[in-house]
Amino acid sequence: MLPAGELERKLALGRPLRVKLGIDPTAPDIHLGHTVVLGKLRAFQDAGHVVVLIIGDFTARIGDPSGRSELRPMLTPEEIEANARTYQEQAFRILDADPERLELRHNSEWLDMDMASLLTLVRTTTVGQLLERDDFAKRLAANRPISVLELLYPLMQGYDSVAVRADIELGGTDQTFNLMLGRQIQRAYGQAQQAVLTMPLLRGTDGQDKMSKSLRNQIGVAEPPGEIYGKTMSIPDELLASYYELLLCCDPPELPPRDAKRELAQALVTRFHSAGAAQAAQEEWDRVFVERSQPSEIEEATVASDGGLVHMPAALAEAFGISRSEARRLIASGGVHVDDEALSDLDVGVERVDGRVVRLGRRQFRRLRVMR
Repeated sequence: MLPAGELERKLALGRPLRVKLGIDPTAPDIHLGHTVVLGKLRAFQDAGHVVVLIIGDFTARIGDPSGRSELRPMLTPEEIEANARTYQEQAFRILDADPERLELRHNSEWLDMDMASLLTLVRTTTVGQLLERDDFAKRLAANRPISVLELLYPLMQGYDSVAVRADIELGGTDQTFNLMLGRQIQRAYGQAQQAVLTMPLLRGTDGQDKMSKSLRNQIGVAEPPGEIYGKTMSIPDELLASYYELLLCCDPPELPPRDAKRELAQALVTRFHSAGAAQAAQEEWDRVFVERSQPSEIEEATVASDGGLVHMPAALAEAFGISRSEARRLIASGGVHVDDEALSDLDVGVERVDGRVVRLGRRQFRRLRVMR
């Protein structure tokens, strides 16, 4: 564990500290879970320190194994580059972009190294140390494979700290192993070891797992105001205290849960869009969920028919971007409505859905247009 008082000793050095955060662009958007750490970075900036934001365009080729039970799928260079651009734009909604307080780096600058440099890096750590990592230990116990590529990931993240001469590194609590290994690697390269500051993980809208795009429980900072507002209203009541603490740095108001969520949703939409957008999102939410009216604007989706019938699992997959198996499950559970009438059939006549509004769950609406 980190020696007691190490962060205080860093802060007592009497100079602006270099505070590092690495983010791998493995998905197109930053979500509220990322903003917990980004908000702490902004606090360091406001205190006069220098933030080093590392876009992990090289480490994204591997994918962080933290919390994973199998190897991540490989992204293409084009996907990584596109994701990196959106990460930068969205991170600047929270961070101060003043170049005196922010260094934006890409770890491809130093990780695209020659073999001699790579051998020097891997000599800093033993296989036994890497296999002590909780994720890897669980996989070994379950006889699940561990890729050599994944074993390299924490070494590369640690070398990031060497490359930027980090004084402090921030991350979620799931990053503790990687961050602590970075200290060891800095020592091996003759540098002072970074202090490590971990932030609690924000649970997703399902109330179970950490917020993650791959688990589809995220609230993205670039999502439309209505999506941010509606998803926030859907979080379980027991998450209110942690959301207020981690996102707004305060206790929830002493209000009924729905009213506390309304204030939280308004604050988040205001932060990432505007006060006007927050007010409009609240009015639209009230219209749909309090007054039980349809949204004022509904996106249209064109679906196919075959012999005068529309196969609804295929139509829902096309209209809402879900899998056909998920669509079948939603139909079976009564989660699909056509003009407020529950849908139970997998195949329906064209006239049943053409031009009609289909509601998926409580919040998603599409007006279907059928190609004949």
